[in-house]
Amino acid sequence: MTRFSLPGRRQLKTASMVAAGLLVASLTTVPAHAAAAPDAEAAVATAAQPVATSGLGVDEISSSPNLRQIANVPKQAPFDTAGAFGTDMAFQGRYAFVGNYNGFVIYDIGRPAAPKIVSQVLCPGSQNDISIYGDLLFLSTDSSRSDDSCASVAQPASVRESWEGIKVFDISDKANPRYLKSVETACGSHTHTLVPAKDRRSVYLYVSSYSPRAEFPDCQPPHDSISIVKVPVKKPTEAAVVATPNLFPDGGYAGIPGQASATSGCHDITAYPTKDIAAGACMGDGVLLDIRDREAPRVINRVRDTVNFAFWHSATFNNAGTKVVFTDELGGGGAATCNETVGPNRGADAIYDITGRGDARQMVFRSYYKIPRTNADTENCVAHNGSLVPVFGRDIMVQAWYQGGVSVWDFTDSARPKEIGYWERGPLSDTQLTIGGAWSTYYYNGHIYSSDIQKGLDVLELNDWRTWTANLVHFRELNVQTQAGYLSW
Repeated sequence: MTRFSLPGRRQLKTASMVAAGLLVASLTTVPAHAAAAPDAEAAVATAAQPVATSGLGVDEISSSPNLRQIANVPKQAPFDTAGAFGTDMAFQGRYAFVGNYNGFVIYDIGRPAAPKIVSQVLCPGSQNDISIYGDLLFLSTDSSRSDDSCASVAQPASVRESWEGIKVFDISDKANPRYLKSVETACGSHTHTLVPAKDRRSVYLYVSSYSPRAEFPDCQPPHDSISIVKVPVKKPTEAAVVATPNLFPDGGYAGIPGQASATSGCHDITAYPTKDIAAGACMGDGVLLDIRDREAPRVINRVRDTVNFAFWHSATFNNAGTKVVFTDELGGGGAATCNETVGPNRGADAIYDITGRGDARQMVFRSYYKIPRTNADTENCVAHNGSLVPVFGRDIMVQAWYQGGVSVWDFTDSARPKEIGYWERGPLSDTQLTIGGAWSTYYYNGHIYSSDIQKGLDVLELNDWRTWTANLVHFRELNVQTQAGYLSW
């Protein structure tokens, strides 16, 4: 879905699940001063005690010469309250769609330096992970609600009638989105990945969820599966769960208490539909999937990192589909892990080359990448959501690091990744850890867009000789977890 033109440029199931990313904090080892991230409804956004600070002052901007901010649109009511975190993004034409714990916002980004809010849809339910397909918008709810309406209230997951899952909206009128349909899924929908059917008459949503408990009627252990929702494009109200494949019949990784998470589902899946592959970041396991049969994905290779990875969070393929980058969300997004205590190989990215063919394909570890700056102990910072910068002949990503800011980095040489640009704000507080920073940072049609948990939408401009060819690649629609390849030299 690319064309070429001249350059132009979940209340959470329990309070032990953290809000900004969102893993079980008790399963990670972080510095003693680090705060757990907030409960999604209570939004406890500060650490229990003051901690030391260093580096930039509060809200002070620092960047490399090749990356500059050209716009910021602050969050507006009712999306500016405590706990109304900005989350993931999707794009279509001149519009950006940004999730929020309170619903979602549609921006007109036709003029990237002057984005405007077109509409806001109040529909609480963390974390409101979002994707777009034509006139349809899909929203993930991973917090137990009283019902499936946008007027629902938080309700414990131990109540059988509680609802979690996928909501479907009609966005043909961007100023007036309409709620169409809901589909309940086991353990809710922490994230989802859109995978078009090969005939394009339907789309599939691969729904990721995790952390079952014996007291949850709709989320019982073991939970080693994903839910697959099929949505007929012309009859979206007929959307339904069509499969719940078990990806880990052996139960998955058992984990290491206090160090690495056990596998009980997946956090996120990235699909590359044209290549019939997907990569699953599944808490304690990283998996490579064959998705030729959209309703029956198969695990063809699995990797673990029992030394440095605490929580397999997300994945990104390179354009050729010969590499995959996995992120480790050490501390669940609520801890200060970009410091000398944690070091360079934890809370980082891991780069794997994909070797072999067919079912013999394997993922081979090559190196780690972490931002080369030490952040203050008041800044939650860890590897989070990013996308490819669609350059020709190189593998380059832009990535969010919460209060570590935005990093542009080159992994063309899998064994020697390097940062080529960055942009960041100073901490939200210089006395205590306050949750904030870039949740998702993606490249789209000539600019970088970043959803900041507290600060709203940031737009950045990248000017670098290594990335100029990205200006030649334009997408009509972009869901980053549904990778769309582009022609390359």
